[in-house]
Amino acid sequence: MFTLYHHGSSVCAAKVRFAMAEKGLEWEGVYIDILKGEQFDPEYMKLNPKAVVPTLVHDGTVILDSTVICEYLDKILPDFNPLHPTDPLKYAQARYWTKAVDEDLHPACAALTFVCSHRHTVLKNLGEDGMRAFLASTPTMSVTSDWKTKKDIFTRYGFEAPEAVEKIKLYDSYLWKMERALETGNDWLVGNEFSIADIAMAPYVNRCAMLSLSDMWENGRMPNLEKWFARISAMPNFKTCLLDWVPEDLTNDLRENGAKSWPEVANILDIAR
Repeated sequence: MFTLYHHGSSVCAAKVRFAMAEKGLEWEGVYIDILKGEQFDPEYMKLNPKAVVPTLVHDGTVILDSTVICEYLDKILPDFNPLHPTDPLKYAQARYWTKAVDEDLHPACAALTFVCSHRHTVLKNLGEDGMRAFLASTPTMSVTSDWKTKKDIFTRYGFEAPEAVEKIKLYDSYLWKMERALETGNDWLVGNEFSIADIAMAPYVNRCAMLSLSDMWENGRMPNLEKWFARISAMPNFKTCLLDWVPEDLTNDLRENGAKSWPEVANILDIAR
């Protein structure tokens, strides 16, 4: 009854896969290779005019945007392994995290990923002409209202792009927010209960890990976040939802390109190497 259009490296798609697994929901998948431009196919853009993933189709009804999809799943199946806290205050606290992802962290992640790795993968897959067509195909309204321009700049100029440093520092600030939220000794971000807050943040911490940037929290820099990530990585659905869908060649690209980018990231964040 559920069809999910998704891609292995999409943090938003990973969030929905993780959420559906935690709710015990089965789904059929349609794989959209967003690094080869399959999201720009006119038939797919009829479903999702922003040309992004994920897109959920439930009994013929199209639901867009990963945060909305997760909320929708809890609304249609409220008693079926709920993801959102039922206590109003805890619900609000969890929503602060999901709201932060949509407003700040996801655009920062898009910037970090293209600056560190995806720009190299797109060029390798498509060549110069294909990369130009790929960048030109992005809709005006996509990840953000200015993502078409920003993606072009981050892809072409990497760490020299305007706002690249700002986005990396913003990303780091959210890891510090997680660190502080976990300082109370809680295992999870809200009320010491695993919730949508943890599901929402997991793909973003994992993205750094896949980019060989885990020194952003390891070696004593953010000990509580390091323990949190170890806990969530050990959950049965983590590997199947966040790692196994990423093709081997893309996993290698993220790891190797990220490792080459680490000196730049460490310099920006003033992390000793």
